[in-house]
Amino acid sequence: MSPKRPRVLFICGSMNQTTQLHAVAKELPDCEHLFTPYYGDRTVTLMRELGLIEISIGGKKRRGWCLDYLHKHGLAIDLDGKGGGYDLVVGCTDMVVPKNVRRYPIVMVQEGILDPETWVFHLVKRFKFLPRWYAGTSTTGMSGLYERYCVASEGYRRHFIKNGADPNKVVATGIPNFDDCVRYYDNDFPHRGYVLVCTSDTRETGKIDFRKRFIRRAVRIANGRKLVFKLHPNEDLARCTREIHGIAPDALIFQQGSAEHMIANCDVLITQWSSTVFVGMALGKEVYTNFDKEELARLAPIQNCGTSARKIADVCREVLAMPRARAAQSEAHA
Repeated sequence: MSPKRPRVLFICGSMNQTTQLHAVAKELPDCEHLFTPYYGDRTVTLMRELGLIEISIGGKKRRGWCLDYLHKHGLAIDLDGKGGGYDLVVGCTDMVVPKNVRRYPIVMVQEGILDPETWVFHLVKRFKFLPRWYAGTSTTGMSGLYERYCVASEGYRRHFIKNGADPNKVVATGIPNFDDCVRYYDNDFPHRGYVLVCTSDTRETGKIDFRKRFIRRAVRIANGRKLVFKLHPNEDLARCTREIHGIAPDALIFQQGSAEHMIANCDVLITQWSSTVFVGMALGKEVYTNFDKEELARLAPIQNCGTSARKIADVCREVLAMPRARAAQSEAHA
């Protein structure tokens, strides 16, 4: 009789998070894979049903996008991990870690750029009773509810440790969607040689956004060159189009399509709080961003020719081989 394959649950989220975890799953052919959109406990479920967390990956809209992707790719689904009996859980963030998976070994995978550390971050760090998500993604890695956290670079590994993460649990593997940016030059996006503006869903996530000021800045930087706007999928298309064309009437606007392909074909990249800045930096573009560029250079994801998913899969196998993982396996299958 052949040995039972390890049973692994992948807790997905945004499209970026979902595609990254799918890439990791492909590197674990020796395991049984099941997937679920992002979820929490009863309070999170109630908030989702009441429409109170639509700005997050826990909301109905992004949950629907994730399920559409999982169905399209024929992936096995265990909604909200209700099936149980897992040997390993692979997640996309530790902002909320569902209680029904905490008894299993957990590997987390960094999504991309983190929110800046504002006064709210320091408040949450000091008063442990406050929810980590209150400070956005700036508190990523601070839960400790994982065996390993796979991060984008050595710079991010140092960043996580500075914020209190266990050095033995943070591994600089690179992350799948940002580790081989030169591949984005192979694309069929029809435009070339423009100034690209990648916006963020700042308003949709409850933050302040001086959008008209930002658009005027983009126009000044473009200085007569063609302007292309790539909107975040979560943004209000009608509102954004109205705002952009009110200031830059000839600008091209896209909400769908690959931002990475658009970056590969541009001369200049302008971002707000987007992870896409890392793609522009890796491809040597002239970059403008709200983040400190020297800090971004220290944090920039490893470019390892697309091997990050394989490295994360190796970390998963390492965790599966740990004594705690074996104990969890015995408990789950008892």
